[in-house]
Amino acid sequence: MTTLRKLALTVLAAITLSFVAIAPASAYAPVDIVHTERVQVGPYAMTVGFSTWPIRAMKSLDFTFMPEGGIADKSGTYRIAGPAYHSWKRGAPFVRHPRKRDSWGLDILAINDPGNYSFIFTLDGPLGHGEGTLDGIHVADQPGPPLPLSWTIASLPLLGLIAFLAVCWRRTRPARQPLPL
Repeated sequence: MTTLRKLALTVLAAITLSFVAIAPASAYAPVDIVHTERVQVGPYAMTVGFSTWPIRAMKSLDFTFMPEGGIADKSGTYRIAGPAYHSWKRGAPFVRHPRKRDSWGLDILAINDPGNYSFIFTLDGPLGHGEGTLDGIHVADQPGPPLPLSWTIASLPLLGLIAFLAVCWRRTRPARQPLPL
């Protein structure tokens, strides 16, 4: 076998092994449900799962909605009512959770304002139409310092960079009057 063929086989083997090793790393992380609530939606019992508990404002989390018996022969809508959702009058249709395909869900939703929220559900399936509400979901204040303080602290390096660039520009391209430092 020539040296060129050996090199080509070695490169091909390295590329193949790289693709085999990358495949598991690129898979989605599973949804970890840490808290569940049960709600009766007409004739259907539904489990609502939360990936973070307690819920905090402006912190993203996953919601899963799993009716008893699965989602195969059912359809429905959900609506969130609370301080951050005053104008949400119509229900949004249930869609499969992108990382937990056997249930409906919301991926990385963040509720902006603290307060008490309700989830209003409607389901249609073989047992007929059903409506139900999950009340009393409390969303606590945002974690960490207040947003104005966070933005002020985060903008200090940018302001320092702007001041540094202004001084450098003045020193390399002086105006008519020298800059007193």
